[in-house]
Amino acid sequence: MRLCSSLALSSVLLLIPGPVALWAQSSSAQSSAAPSSAAQSAPAPPAHVSPQTPETQPPLDVDRDPIESPDAADNEPISPGHPNGGQVVQRDRGVYTLRRNVDEVVLNCTVVDPDGHLVNDLAQDDFHVSEDNVPQNIVSFQHSDIPVSMGILVDNSGSMRDKRAAVNAAALDLVRASNPGDEAFIVNFSDEAFLDQDFTSDINKLRQGLAHIESRGGTALYDAVAASADQLAQGARRPKQVLLIITDGEDNASSLDLEQTIHRVQDLQGPVIYSIGLLFGEDAHGGEAHRARRALQLLSDETGGMAFFPKSLADVDSVAAEVARDIRNQYTIGYHSTKPMSQGGYRVVRVDARAPHHGKLFVRTRSGYYPKAESQAAHKASVADTP
Repeated sequence: MRLCSSLALSSVLLLIPGPVALWAQSSSAQSSAAPSSAAQSAPAPPAHVSPQTPETQPPLDVDRDPIESPDAADNEPISPGHPNGGQVVQRDRGVYTLRRNVDEVVLNCTVVDPDGHLVNDLAQDDFHVSEDNVPQNIVSFQHSDIPVSMGILVDNSGSMRDKRAAVNAAALDLVRASNPGDEAFIVNFSDEAFLDQDFTSDINKLRQGLAHIESRGGTALYDAVAASADQLAQGARRPKQVLLIITDGEDNASSLDLEQTIHRVQDLQGPVIYSIGLLFGEDAHGGEAHRARRALQLLSDETGGMAFFPKSLADVDSVAAEVARDIRNQYTIGYHSTKPMSQGGYRVVRVDARAPHHGKLFVRTRSGYYPKAESQAAHKASVADTP
């Protein structure tokens, strides 16, 4: 059975007797562009999906309730597009909830010194935020190990066949090194992206999702990223959201291009993206490897993450540990834009940090965002809250 959303900016889904095939397309009505270039209308997704066998997952374009918590407050929707989303506060027994006005902009920031060491002793007054070169007033500030919702996207193309064992082990080690309250889902992608494990904190279920390997076909990386960002926006229970991409080549099968994909993530005010590019070997300095490196670097830079390019498979596990450490040591800053949310267009964000006893500090966060009008957010909330 084929299920498609009629919204202009939506995920497109095929439900088949196997894992969920998913991809996203950009709205043809969007006129605003990502910083690097204008976003183009995405072509229609392919009409055929090759069936696979492991398991059937629920449709990604149907709102569904998260796993119920004994604490009723934890069952409230907390995705970034929801009007309840925003400032993170710590509650009793280490449980986190989300309190935020609809127009609050939330930034996850990593601060390092010139040697690349994490700086974890800063206060709110040490940070300065500007939007389109206009200073902004910080209204919320948090520096603690906040649980995240994470999508782990692993290249399942033919060239990855001999790398998957090491990659799967590193991905599981990353989960083990992360906050125990994290939740994650697994997407394996080649020509299409398959949701092989939905949100869970169960390491055994994540292992099973990673084990669904059928290395073949091309690399539809951009479609997988856009659809996974949609999956986070629709189903994540944590206020902080991350995508981890592990791939060994250039995108050669997506309906979206790089600019459209970045635009889509920014339009969702979406996740921080970490990339691990396995671009070593004989072709490491060729044109394809260069383009793949550029794409992964841009996806990470524009969303506030990091791109890593290990020299061998033996280095992947240490890179995964560094990603986990980076995620767990971020500052969360919120502000109300001096521009009305109803005013469209891309907004450039800059965060600087200066503090006594520190030299030059470098802040990594997303480069900007597309605002969501309050009426749009309210509409999404009403849809999400419908039984």
